[in-house]
Amino acid sequence: MKQFFLTMAGVFAAFFLLILIPIVMLIAVGLFASGSQKAVVTAAKSKADHIVLRVDLRIPMLDQSRRSLLGGNRPSLLQLVETLQRAETDKRVKGVFIRANSFGMPPAQAEELRDALKSFQQTGRFVIAHAQGFEGTSVTSYLSVSAADEIWMQKSSGFSASGIGSQVEFYGGVLEKIKAKPEFEQFYEYKSAANAYTKKTFTPAHRESVMSYIGSIYDSALGEISEDRGLNKAVLKNLIESGPYSAEIAVKKGLADHLGQVIEAREAALAKADQGAMVEIMDYAQQKAKLKSLSGKHPVIALIEGQGEIVTGESDDNPFSNSVSIASDTMSQTIMAAANAKNVKAIVLRIDSPGGSAIASDQIWYAVERAKKAGKPVIVSMGQLAASGGYYYAAGADYIFAQPTTLTGSIGVLGGKIVLDDTFDLVGYNVEPVAVGGEFTLAYSSVQSFTPAQRKNFHDAMARTYEDFTSIVATGRKLPLETVLEIAKGRVWTGAQAKENGLVDELGGLRDAIAKARELAGLAEDAKVKIQRYPTPKSPIQQLKRYFGISTDTAEAVARLNILVDSPPMKALLKSAAMVQEKPATLKAEVPVFEH
Repeated sequence: MKQFFLTMAGVFAAFFLLILIPIVMLIAVGLFASGSQKAVVTAAKSKADHIVLRVDLRIPMLDQSRRSLLGGNRPSLLQLVETLQRAETDKRVKGVFIRANSFGMPPAQAEELRDALKSFQQTGRFVIAHAQGFEGTSVTSYLSVSAADEIWMQKSSGFSASGIGSQVEFYGGVLEKIKAKPEFEQFYEYKSAANAYTKKTFTPAHRESVMSYIGSIYDSALGEISEDRGLNKAVLKNLIESGPYSAEIAVKKGLADHLGQVIEAREAALAKADQGAMVEIMDYAQQKAKLKSLSGKHPVIALIEGQGEIVTGESDDNPFSNSVSIASDTMSQTIMAAANAKNVKAIVLRIDSPGGSAIASDQIWYAVERAKKAGKPVIVSMGQLAASGGYYYAAGADYIFAQPTTLTGSIGVLGGKIVLDDTFDLVGYNVEPVAVGGEFTLAYSSVQSFTPAQRKNFHDAMARTYEDFTSIVATGRKLPLETVLEIAKGRVWTGAQAKENGLVDELGGLRDAIAKARELAGLAEDAKVKIQRYPTPKSPIQQLKRYFGISTDTAEAVARLNILVDSPPMKALLKSAAMVQEKPATLKAEVPVFEH
């Protein structure tokens, strides 16, 4: 395998040398000059007495950072939140200038960012946002900046944020036309992920669930925006739903404050900082990271992050991949490492996951139980999603935080298969299964339907998993089993709804979870505490060394090549090639697609 990758590396290198070398040389010269100049300018700016941090929300963000060798290092939500918190104690930082997202962002991301900005403002600093319109129908992009001291809109833009919408695709009719037969078991009526294959439209329970959670998200957003903009909630609702508006009308109605180009808004932000320097927040974050290390034997709060589908096995350390998942071996080992560390006084689990394998979720839940038995308080901070398997391992925590618009719950189980024998007959393709052993041997075959005995065995296995799930929730949340059975059934709840029915303890973000961890660990408010990520994030060079077993020099050489590949000129050159390599997203548990 290594020889294969070495050969491919050689082909890649030859391609660069023989075909792209003239272009690369020109770009490299430009990069050297502009890069050196940028380094000097950035260093000079970072040393200025007055700094305005620039945040660009137009780029989609992951909840947590995921560095890959060829994928760059885009800011994550948590990086932005943590950097804003560190900036609160930096006397040089006077404010934040935001390029607003125009087309919508995940609701819980918008809320957590809003909370961070409000905390930043409470230290006497300003926030100015500029939007080239709020052009999507989703109100969440507006929510993310509604707390700003000033919202600027480009005069030629518009305000069309009118609510919250979601769309669900159904393939039941398509599968029927090609004679494919979906055979699923669902516990129970609200566990609707399989409906995409088994139905042609909403079931009453499915529609009820979706309308309930998008209604809750909308209500939370209206309440928060009305507070930020000083508008009555009913008045704001009428304003939002009576749109769209031109930017000029939006200002007159109090939805924004100023009309102007981004240059003018930027100048206004710098003027508030006494003509200080504007610094990209990620540049500032990297410089602060070099200074923030806390030396000495201070107590530690372990921060363990997990995002993506929950799977069994070890995490993928592929340095060329941007995919994310929660691997049960890696996650459970990480939790146990933190639990066994003497200097770790509490554990915070950040979860952003739609769920996944029941076996993997149970493995992680057991590690949480062991950590608690070791005397370490475990606190959960939910991101955009902590549903199904994500809630399974959260349920055992001592305390759970969620944003009002977090999607959680989905306490249920589903499983099954799509039988394709008649589909294959349409094109003359034949698959004939053979087996020895019991009747269940071919239960998961894709070319034959469940027999009655197979179906019963499969149903019983799903029922046992559902029983385990609901029992774990009842025990972990200290709720009567009857109550859990009523709010389970696979139903998705928002964080606000989950707090009402006892599935979460408090509404808030990561910062609140860390404060609660400090409290439950018995640490004084003024005690110096180190927030330490477990495990320590690997750099791209370390990923290369582990993945291929190559030398440090080789890894560093490839990393330097990444700087070139990740540059804007080279990105433009490679964009067309990258497009043809893109693959559609893998289908997981049902995740709502919010309309923009």
